[in-house]
Amino acid sequence: MRLRAEFTTEPFHGEGAPPPHATETMEVLEKAGLACEFGPLGTSVAGPAATLLPALQEVLAAAFTHGATRVTLQVEHVDG
Repeated sequence: MRLRAEFTTEPFHGEGAPPPHATETMEVLEKAGLACEFGPLGTSVAGPAATLLPALQEVLAAAFTHGATRVTLQVEHVDG
């Protein structure tokens, strides 16, 4: 099964470098072998459920460990 996830970490910082709670989540995904799209309003990633679901658990832990106060997450099934 293939899934796609999009998530946003808060608090949002408009100017300057992205905060650690955002950048550390991208590193978690890359270490899991997943390619992600990191943007100013969130991150998106797709992959096999067996890889993505455990990585998302680590994403949440990394975000909160590095100062996030909220993580908004959407996950959808993308294959037939």
